[in-house]
Amino acid sequence: MHLRENEPLAPFTTLGVGGPARWFVEAVSEEEIVEAAEWARGRGVNLFVLGGGSNLVIADAGFDGLVLQIALRGVFTAGQDADGRQTYQVAAGEDWDKFVARSVVHHCAGIECLAGIPGTVGGTPVQNVGAYGQEVASVIACVRAYDREAGAFVEMSAEECGFSYRTSRFNTTDRERFIVTRVDYRLRPGGAPTLRYADVERAIEAEHLDRAPTLAEVGGVVRRIRRSKGMLLVAGDPDCCSAGSFFKNPILTEERFEEIASSGNSVPPRFPAGKGAASEGKVKIPAAWLIEQAGFKKGYALGAAGISSRHTLALVNRGGAKTAEVLALAEKIRAAVEERFGIRLEMEPVLVGF
Repeated sequence: MHLRENEPLAPFTTLGVGGPARWFVEAVSEEEIVEAAEWARGRGVNLFVLGGGSNLVIADAGFDGLVLQIALRGVFTAGQDADGRQTYQVAAGEDWDKFVARSVVHHCAGIECLAGIPGTVGGTPVQNVGAYGQEVASVIACVRAYDREAGAFVEMSAEECGFSYRTSRFNTTDRERFIVTRVDYRLRPGGAPTLRYADVERAIEAEHLDRAPTLAEVGGVVRRIRRSKGMLLVAGDPDCCSAGSFFKNPILTEERFEEIASSGNSVPPRFPAGKGAASEGKVKIPAAWLIEQAGFKKGYALGAAGISSRHTLALVNRGGAKTAEVLALAEKIRAAVEERFGIRLEMEPVLVGF
């Protein structure tokens, strides 16, 4: 384990703000993960696990503890199950978008609509990453992780992960307990692509195909949509200096949705709240719609922080921003939405060092 001190963290994040880590280590093996965890435990030092840095807001003061960057690599094919689904065992440090591209090349369906999402594989079960009608909870077979409480590695089924909308046991009830080292995905060879979101359907229709679209075509469309919204990492694009979607899309009861729909001149778009009994009688609406209705437009600026010029849901670092400026803008937006609709938006990025 090679320990570094006072390592700047902003370069490790897509938002590009925040101070240094008191200690920093890059782990390329499970043994180094155990060593780092025990080092922190033995010294009473706080430990933060860093993946791709695409969903983080680091405090201006940095993190007064050990930041452990997961750099485990490897993608292995583990055969098919009884239903014919192909299992891929993917190390937590692998680039997520590259794995999506690989699955599409192999004609395996299940994550093609998650193309273009930045970050690493290890972060996907933590946030239950989802977009355009898909989420990883539906294809995860197993998560291997180091249990810091037990001091041992465990393997958990999807049911044991406690997946819900943008959440899991890893970022709720068992936050900071587990360090994900590998994720197993079950994908369907030769399966049809998912076409559930209007944006994707319209883009496919514009292709004027005389046949059903391929996985590669749907993945390409998703990437183009993400780029048009500033949600695809492109070097030199100022709208890419963000943490992605800064607020979660709120889930409301049908009654509350009808109240909002009848309270103004514009009716919010609506989407299914999810699967299962817990989602019955509920609907999900876009946080971006709420933000715009509360008076904030694309390109709005507050100091060196601002709203993306292409997507209201992304807060950006316009150049040299401090974390305090980004959070001041976020709070201003939340207060306006709460005053207008009585809804308190929940931030999606992980706050580190606060």
